[in-house]
Amino acid sequence: MSECKTCGKLLTIEIDPEEVEDEDDQATSSENVIPDSVELKTCGCHFHWQCLLDAYEITQCPSCSSNILSHTPSGAEQILCNVDNEGGLLEGFDILPVLKEESYLKAFPEERKCRAFLEFCAEGDVGAILDLINGEEDEDFSVNGNGEGAAKSIDVLRYQDPLGSMSTGLHVAIANGQEEIAWLLLLLVSSLEPQFFPSDVIQAAETLGAKREEQTGKVDIRVLEDSEHRTAENLAKGHGGKWDEWVQSGRLKPVLDGILPVV
Repeated sequence: MSECKTCGKLLTIEIDPEEVEDEDDQATSSENVIPDSVELKTCGCHFHWQCLLDAYEITQCPSCSSNILSHTPSGAEQILCNVDNEGGLLEGFDILPVLKEESYLKAFPEERKCRAFLEFCAEGDVGAILDLINGEEDEDFSVNGNGEGAAKSIDVLRYQDPLGSMSTGLHVAIANGQEEIAWLLLLLVSSLEPQFFPSDVIQAAETLGAKREEQTGKVDIRVLEDSEHRTAENLAKGHGGKWDEWVQSGRLKPVLDGILPVV
């Protein structure tokens, strides 16, 4: 079996037997190991997943220094690899977005929770978002812009993704069809009046412990634009479908100009 070019160990990882759900698997797997291999297609070098993330700095192989960057037919950059792990073998996986994000987080580790927040928005995981913001204790972070005196204070709920076209969580929710997340963010970080929220949304928020704070003097998430100067409303117009009603209701308007949303 090949070894990792960084640490020199076999391309496997040990797992806790208790994590193996199938009792038969527990009985027959004496070593409790699974593959953990990333093979760069351009040069053939192998790494553990985490070893590659830790070693990557530029678009060269951390081991042989070969150029590992290639391009799609449309000209977009990519780094193709074969990944073999507990999920099986995945060939031709573009790992460049993962490497870029990890490199960014090395430089700005204080944004790790913000990026997790955007992932939860994409996945529609309301519970995870509320756990993140309700359990926020890091002095480098604030929820709803309430950090006091911290030079690096980051407003998680209004975070804009520098690796993803400066999208907000609301942009991400719309792009991924996550209406529950959109309602949650309007409740937590917009000035939309309570009477324009469906009763079931309010009840669900109260059950889950989502608390709306005073929004006076704070940035309404509907005003924020991505790098293409699109507000969440502009993005919703482009997606259509379920978002047509959201646009027509006016609830996504950055400035309502005295016109109340349609209930």
